[in-house]
This record gives sequence, C-alpha cells and structure tokens, in this order.
Amino acid sequence: MLFRASGKMEEAGFCAHFQMPLTKRKKIALAVAFAFLLVAAFLLARRFSPNSDASRRQQLLQLIPTESSAVIFLDLDQFRNSPFLAKLYSWAPLAGEDAEYAQFVRDTGFSYERDLKKLVVAISNNGTTTNLLAIADGKFDRKKIETFLNHGGQPGQQGRRKVFHLNATSHDKPLSLRFLSDERIAITDSENLPAALASATVESGHGEWNAHYERLAGTPLFAVFRQDPSMQNAFNSATPGALRSPQLSALLNQLQWISIAGKPEADQLRVVAEGECLSEPATSQLRDFLQGIVMLAQNGLNDPKLRKQMNPDEREAYLEILKSAEIQKIDRGEWKSVRVVLAVTPRFLDMARTSAIVAPATDTSSPPETPKKNAASSKAKAQRKK
Repeated sequence: MLFRASGKMEEAGFCAHFQMPLTKRKKIALAVAFAFLLVAAFLLARRFSPNSDASRRQQLLQLIPTESSAVIFLDLDQFRNSPFLAKLYSWAPLAGEDAEYAQFVRDTGFSYERDLKKLVVAISNNGTTTNLLAIADGKFDRKKIETFLNHGGQPGQQGRRKVFHLNATSHDKPLSLRFLSDERIAITDSENLPAALASATVESGHGEWNAHYERLAGTPLFAVFRQDPSMQNAFNSATPGALRSPQLSALLNQLQWISIAGKPEADQLRVVAEGECLSEPATSQLRDFLQGIVMLAQNGLNDPKLRKQMNPDEREAYLEILKSAEIQKIDRGEWKSVRVVLAVTPRFLDMARTSAIVAPATDTSSPPETPKKNAASSKAKAQRKK
C-alpha cells in the first residue's frame, strides 16, 4: 500500500512536472488560434454583411438581366477618395451649373456629384431593339424627388409600386423611374419595369457574369461586353481611323467576352482591357498583333524626323503610356484571354488638355480670287509668246 501510494505520488509529481509547461504552450496556442479565428470572422462578417460595400456592390450587380449584352459599373464613392479624381477634375473642370440644373438640385435635394454612390447600366440587344436598365444607389430625398416627378404628370402603377414617367428618351423610347428603396432607384426604357427586373432572377444566367465580376472585384469602374453582332459593329465604328485594320477587326470579332476596367493608383489610372474566347490561335495572333502595334509606335516616336516635329512633352506623354503597356496571354483552362494593361499618367492628361486648347480651327473660308486671275493672266501671256 505504501509502495503503491508512493508510486502514485511520484507519478503525480512526474506528470505535474511535465504537464505545467505543456499547459502553458496549449494556452498560448489556443489564444493565438482564437485571435486568428476572431479576426477572420470579423473580416468575413464585414465582407458579407448586408451593409458592407462588397455586399451592396454584389446586390446591385445581381439585379442586372442575365440576357444583357453590356454591363457598365461605376463606384463613385471609391473614386471620390482617390487623388486621380482630383487630377481629372483639374484636367477637365466641371462646367458651371446652368440654371435648370441648379433648380433641379434645389427642387430634389439631389446632386449627382455629391449624392450618387454607385451606378450600374445594362444594355440588352434583342434583335432590332435595344433595351436599357440603370440602377443607382445614392442619398435620395424620396419625398422631394417624388413631388418633383409628379409635376410631370400622374405616375403609373406597375405591380405594387409607382412608376414615374420622365421627360427623356433612350433610343427614341421614353424612360421611366421607380424607387426600389429609399436609397436605390431604377430607370429603364422598357414598358414593363417589373418584368425587366424579374428577368434578373434567373439564377442559371448569372454564372458567366459573376465570373467576370469576381475578377474585377475592387475595381471602381468597369464595363463587360458579351459579343453579339451589334457589339461588334459598335467596337468597329468606335475604333479610331488610324487604328482600323481588317486583321484587328477579324481578331476582335472572335472574342466572346471583352472587359475594360479602370482603377486609380495614386495620381494615375490603371486601365486593364481583356478579351476572352475559346480559340488558342486567335488569342495568340491578337497578342502578337498588339505587341507589334506597340513596337511600331515606339519606333515611330523615336524616329529623328518625328522627334524634331513633335512637342517634347507630347512625345514623352505617349512614350510613358507605351512603356507602361503590358500585353500577355492568359490560359484559364478552356478559356483563353489576352490582357492589355496601360497607365494613364498626369503628363498624358496635361498633354491632352493642352492639345485640345491649342487645336487649330479649320479654315472654311474660300480662297482669294486674285491668284486665279494672276494664273489666268500668266497663261494668256504664255500663249501670246508662242
């Protein structure tokens, strides 16, 4: 008994001797793990909270009809906090408020420069018709705005909500407005706004769009285009004449998705354009073609004759953009992409403003008649000599 008791005491002492340090380590490890989980839970809750910026952005994008051909998104809240916006305003100052807009601000209490937060615009091409749906989040004085809209006529009723008809059109179709909440409005040229919103509830159609939205997360300005004939024609007509090329048009027409995004970085705007399709040869050819254009442009700007003719600041502004250009091909399994990255610098904005100010006006006056008379007289004298 004594031996067994002694043995137990020794065992207890032995265990206590070695368990004390182990318990402290466990406590420290548990404390670190708990702190890590707490931080992770806080970040996740903040990201996916209904009131979080990421959640509001996602909610807004999920209201877009899945059959849209183009989606344009702008987060003005994020842009307002960037030094680039201040630079942009200094480059292109806002025009002075006209009397009509000033009266609109007084009547509605809404100023888009101050109160608009987020905006998403969807364009849908259905055969020969084009439909537009815009949804905006902002600080709205609903009573004031509804009173202002009532002056234009009696609102209609679609479902359980009022629909206000605006004195404006899109593609020769009248626009209408509806409050979705006190902080969200929808504007469309569709005759049935509830039906346009209901078309966004088709879950199966959101997968492709969401894949592109996720790649553009954190970007305050972007446009995503799903190719169709009308989009192809729009891209071809928007391409500057100097850059038009049958080969480039043919390659762009093979892209099924095109996205263009802009993100402020200090006083610059980082522009990222990406085209996506299923064809490996098409993306390889497009990458090589765009790299060739950049190389030719750099060689042209370094040409001695052109350097003498160009304004040095203008030349440096173009070279800055070309040097910032990154062109690469991205393999995402079945899908292949070509990405182009450019930096719009303050020097380029200054150059663009200067060029716009000093652009010479075209002289449309008729040439003087005196040279014609002199030319006719000289011709008569030459005939007499003969």
